Order: sequence, then C-alpha cells, then structure tokens
Amino acid sequence: MVAILLWLISAGAAFAAGPRIVSMNVCSDQLVLSLADPDQIIGLSRFSRDAWQSWAAEKARNFPRLSGEAEDVLLLKPDLVVVSLFDKRATRDLLKAHGLHLVEFTVPRTLDEVKDQIRAMGDVVQHPDRAEAEIARLDATIAHARAAASAHHYRVLPLERRGFVSGDHSLVSSLLAAAGLANAAGELGVGAGGFASLEAIVKLRPDFILVSEAGDRAEDDGRAFLLHPALERFYPQSKRIVLPERLTVCGGVMLADALDRLTEELQRVTQ
Repeated sequence: MVAILLWLISAGAAFAAGPRIVSMNVCSDQLVLSLADPDQIIGLSRFSRDAWQSWAAEKARNFPRLSGEAEDVLLLKPDLVVVSLFDKRATRDLLKAHGLHLVEFTVPRTLDEVKDQIRAMGDVVQHPDRAEAEIARLDATIAHARAAASAHHYRVLPLERRGFVSGDHSLVSSLLAAAGLANAAGELGVGAGGFASLEAIVKLRPDFILVSEAGDRAEDDGRAFLLHPALERFYPQSKRIVLPERLTVCGGVMLADALDRLTEELQRVTQ
C-alpha cells in the first residue's frame, strides 16, 4: 500500500482528473463507489450488483461489471486495480506481470481498521477530504448508537444460518462493542466465529440475538435453523435485532448506516 501511495504522488501530474480504477472485489467496489468520481470508475467486480452482499448494488448498475478474470481488466488498461488479498492469487500475479498497479486491501476486523481503509482508499482515488467526511459520519453514528444503549449492558448474540456465530475477533463484534453492547459469542469460546448448537444458544440466554433478516419463512435448511420453535419461543421478533447482511459483510462507509439501523433496532426492542 505504501508503495502504491508513493507511486500516486509521483504520478500526480498525469492524473489531473484522478486515476482510472478497476475494482475486483465486492468490498472494494463499495469503497470506490463511495469515494471516487464516477468517471474514475471503469469496472467493478462481478458481484457488485448483488443487493444481498453490496450496500451500493443499485449505484453499481451505472458501471461495467467484470468477469473476475484478468483478461477483461487487461483490455481496460486501468491506472490502478483495487483487489482483496482473498481474490485469486493467480489473477493478481498475472495482472502484476503485465505491469498493472494493484492496491491490495485486507479484510478489516475492527472499526479502527475500517477507518484506516477508508483513509487509504481516499488517498488512492485522490479524494482524502471525502474519506475524512465519511469517517466523521461514522464517528457520529457510533456516538448515537452508544447513547441508545448507554443505560443498559445488553448481551447480544450475532446468529447466522445453520447456527454460525460471529466471535470476539470479528467486525460485527467491533460494531457491537462500539455501541456499548457485549457480544455473547465470547462466552461460547469462539474467536472470529464458529458454529453453536441450538442447545448451547438456548442455554446461553443472551438478551437479544442479532440476525440479518426478519420474517417467518425458511427457503432452505440454513434459514430454518433461525426459525426453530425453541429459538422462536425464547427469541420472538421482539428479541431479535435485525441488521441486513449487506450492511456488515464489508468494512466501509456503509457501517454508518449499519450503526443507524442498530440504533433504530435497539429503540424498537427496548421500548
């Protein structure tokens, strides 16, 4: 990352309108869409328009969608390619071998790391002022969420399909902690995350469970776990905080919206 930023500084004169950018990852898509000028964006990942994963899916429809392979990126000849370290190594190596400049982002696990990535992307797209404005908005929503939970010490269990829980070393856990909530998954002994049995969840008795969607329909066995009669008995809708997955699956400016939604949900379930 440091090498890329130094290269950007040295090439600044050539990028009077900002570098032309391709993003190959759904999380970097959202950072680019939030901070870059539209005419800087010449291609986004193949999942950029997936509303389940991307908070910016509708906005992404205005830009070309790539296949995920190196060939169409090479045809576009971008100034920079933004990727995740989880993108295919062979593709990244091929792009580098053809002389393209890659900016590689890791997966953030804390809100501080998210802020660092927003700043880094602001530098990459040459709009650091926009990055600082988004960080200020994120800080404001953190304060708002904390105020909503300040009178209580709620234990919340982030619960996903098939009984997967996000542990202490996860972005969701950092989000809860910022709002003054405790992640009950720590009591199950999981780190970044792991599966918990129905019996362990019921025995744990958190104040609330955090789920990605409401409703009483199960389209498959994974979703059916969340609608098990035992969970519905102890955790009806009044005990479920609903935070759509597209607001938490990536680290970025959408976390301000996630915290606003979390505040609204806290007010709903505690009134």
